[in-house]
Amino acid sequence: MRSVLTVMGAFLVLSACTSSGVVPMDKGTYLISQRSAQIGIGPPVGVKAEVYLEANEFCAKQDKAVETVNLEMTDSMPARPGSVMLQFRCVPK
Repeated sequence: MRSVLTVMGAFLVLSACTSSGVVPMDKGTYLISQRSAQIGIGPPVGVKAEVYLEANEFCAKQDKAVETVNLEMTDSMPARPGSVMLQFRCVPK
């Protein structure tokens, strides 16, 4: 029983920090959103870094750099995970 709970807990933590991936929007902009698996109260700083890493990898494949259009961060609360939503475009270096 204990091992089943451990596996279920690990699954929830991993699924909680899954990124939406790069989602094309309009006018050459893209969106990435990700929830935080952080427990407690505060900003999801680690998730912010992960989202920017994903955006940078996406733009680097085009030999371009990330330009932030909009960044929204929601702090983690005891009953709510934090989240990050990054809207960006890829621009010449």
